[in-house]
Amino acid sequence: MQVLVAHHPPNTAVLNLRGSLDIDTAPALKANLSRLVERSAPHVVVDLSGLDFCDSMGVGVLVTAHGRAMERGGWVRLAAPSSFLRRLLDTLGLTEYLALYPDLEAALKE
Repeated sequence: MQVLVAHHPPNTAVLNLRGSLDIDTAPALKANLSRLVERSAPHVVVDLSGLDFCDSMGVGVLVTAHGRAMERGGWVRLAAPSSFLRRLLDTLGLTEYLALYPDLEAALKE
């Protein structure tokens, strides 16, 4: 998996994911997200449009990062999840907890 980080004004980090998010690659995402959500009132958008696969380990990293960001007065938004990932999050009951957006532009607007 490839993780690219970009910063968008006013204070939002965008992580663009490419490839598969699984037990082997989740630690790399966790390291990147942990660094970003430790800031005060972190705003992080995770662009999932290039993600081919995501397992429960990857979902756990996203959920943990969102919780930590909320504790610090911020948020983590998920942009462009595939229909598979959207169904997985819905099945797990996480669509009420995680903010899902149809694309990166929509996630950055609010």
